[in-house]
This record gives sequence, C-alpha cells and structure tokens, in this order.
Amino acid sequence: MAGSDRPTSRDVARAAGVSQATVSLVLGGKWRGRVSERTADAVRRAAGELEYRPNLAARSLRLGRTRTALLVVPALTHEYFARVYTGAARVADEHDFGVVLYPSPEGTGPARDPFGSARAAIDGVIASSMAADALSGIADGGLPLVMLDSGPGAAGGPPTVDLAVADGIRQVVRHLVGLGHRRITHLAADVDTWTFRVRAQTVREELAGVAGAELATERCELDVGPARAAAVRALTAPGRRPTALLCDGDVLAAGACKAARGLGLRVPDDVSVSGFDDLSLATALDPELTTVRLPAEDVGARGMSALLALLDGAPTPPTELPVHLIPRASTSPPPTD
Repeated sequence: MAGSDRPTSRDVARAAGVSQATVSLVLGGKWRGRVSERTADAVRRAAGELEYRPNLAARSLRLGRTRTALLVVPALTHEYFARVYTGAARVADEHDFGVVLYPSPEGTGPARDPFGSARAAIDGVIASSMAADALSGIADGGLPLVMLDSGPGAAGGPPTVDLAVADGIRQVVRHLVGLGHRRITHLAADVDTWTFRVRAQTVREELAGVAGAELATERCELDVGPARAAAVRALTAPGRRPTALLCDGDVLAAGACKAARGLGLRVPDDVSVSGFDDLSLATALDPELTTVRLPAEDVGARGMSALLALLDGAPTPPTELPVHLIPRASTSPPPTD
C-alpha cells in the first residue's frame, strides 16, 4: 500500500469505486436509504479484501464519543444478568462499542459512579429496573439512558425494554389451575420493583376468577435459604396445606424443593413447585423444574440497540419480549385430600 502498511478509507473507496463519504456511511452502519444494497456490498467486500480496520480513536474524537456503554445490574453472580450482558456485548461489538458491566454494590441499592465522572467516560447507560433507584449519581448528568424490565415508561422518559412478565405468570397460574390446584402459595420476592409487583398482582387477578381458589403469600429475599424458610412456613401453617408453591424465581423454587424434602414431602406428588427464569439450575434440580423461559440475551441485545438508536437520534419505541412456560416434572395434579 503506497506510503502506509495499513489500508485507509481512501484505499477502500478507490477499490470499491465510491467516495470516502460512502465508505464512511456503509462502515458506520448509516447507509440504508442513502446507498444501494449493491454499493454497500461492494464497500464491505473491498474492506474485507483489504483487511481494513477503522481508526476508532480518531472516529471517537470526531464524534465526541467514547464508544462505551455502561450496563448497571443488581448482581454479577446471577446467571440471568450474565446473559443480559452477553446479548448487549454482542450488539455493541457489531457497532465497535464496548460495554462496561457494573453491579449495584448493595444488590438493589445505590450504584456509585464508577468513573468519578461518567459523562466523560461513557456515552450512555443501560440499567436493570432492580438498580433503577440507584442511577442519580450516573445518569442525572444528562447521559442517554435505556431501562430494562422496568415497565412502560412515561411519555418523554427513557426508552424501555421489558419482558412480558404478566403473561409469564399468567401462564404458570393457568398451568397449575389446569392441573387441578386450588390451594396455592405464592413465594414472592421481597423486592419492591416493577417486575415483582406485576407478578404479585397477576397471581391475585388470575386466581380471583377461579372458583374455590385459596391464595396465600410468603415473602422472602432472593436466595435459597430465605426461600426454604418461607416454604417451610407455607407448608406447616395451620389449616390445609397448599398443593402448589408458585415461586418468583428458580432460586426461590430451589429453596422450596429443599423445604419440601426436609419435611418429608415429595415433589410433585405431595406439592408442586414452579419457578421463573429457566436458569441452568432448573434442569439441575430433581425433579426438573417447571418454569418460565426468559430471553435474557435478547433483553441485553435490544437494550444496546435502543441505546445506539438513542445516540443517533432515531426512534426508540418501547419493546416487550415474549416469555414461554416450560412444563417439567416438578408439577403434577394435586394429591387427593
């Protein structure tokens, strides 16, 4: 290559027979509606043959961007949020962006600005609803923000990417009722966020229309130990024992299964147990867990796509992703009284 060992956008333009502006549009992902598909293919082919790599540092200076997004989540140890990160990082990589993963230090408490001055270090924030109250130190400076699993936002608020949580819980309740269960205890996560409020409300609404249904609720922290204690309370409370434990998450369901075994009860012969998330844990349990599969990677990918659109001034309508019940061996018809 004349004068340089590294190909430039001018070299790509010459090889493709187009202008440098066209190369910039195509490789920057902004060609649709401006450049034909054939021309875009020619530019990509030329860039590939020349092994052209854009100068990201120069591009960032020119655009006034760091090409970095911050993903704020409650915990790094939860498989769901690891999958969310995977999806966000995949889309970011396709657009020459990086993703910094940052947990709220107290799980659901304040997330301190990890950079001292986030606005100087990142272009925007993607945040889980479980860290929504923690963003004052990060996003109040005017940074673009996308919220995940936070519910439909108010007009003029940040773009949202949600799961169809209500539909997922509705599927679980109808599954249990269809099997014949009427005495159901909801093991509810003791976390005041939109996603868990919706779950509790949907359980109540669904069972309110079922003749003979008896609903009890036990609240607990999102961990196996507290879930086990809550399930023991539910299964040993005065009166007739519940025939099903409907849990807000697979981790809570694992605690419920431990509680049942500790009391000499069989799952699902004596008590059915359902979860929510479809973590790897769901098929590690014995019996395998009936649960709701959440498209976690899609949540992260859509969140990153929404942030990129927001940065480009493009429309960012609310997104809701479907979820699906996965029936397994932990649920069956209730025992005969």
